[in-house]
Amino acid sequence: MSFVLSFNRNVARDLRDTLAFYEEQSGSSLADAFYDELMLRVDQVRNNPKWFPFSKGDRRRVNLDRFPYHFLYRFKSENIRILVLRHNQRNPKYGDGRR
Repeated sequence: MSFVLSFNRNVARDLRDTLAFYEEQSGSSLADAFYDELMLRVDQVRNNPKWFPFSKGDRRRVNLDRFPYHFLYRFKSENIRILVLRHNQRNPKYGDGRR
């Protein structure tokens, strides 16, 4: 089955800020590794959106393995919407209002 994947517009900012941080700290190789792991997890969600556990309400949480980050997404019908990318130590309410 093919699922439609979309992103909240603020996820781009979340990602840009995270990549800039890793590039500043350790160079582009670490930023690239972060991006690669994130995209691997996004592909896993696309292939099996029901696999990951619920976090709050109808939102599901995907933890990255190597980095202390996670993202939240919502799955309805054939649509997957990634809502927020955040650090595990960030305020858990960050991005709660996103649709």
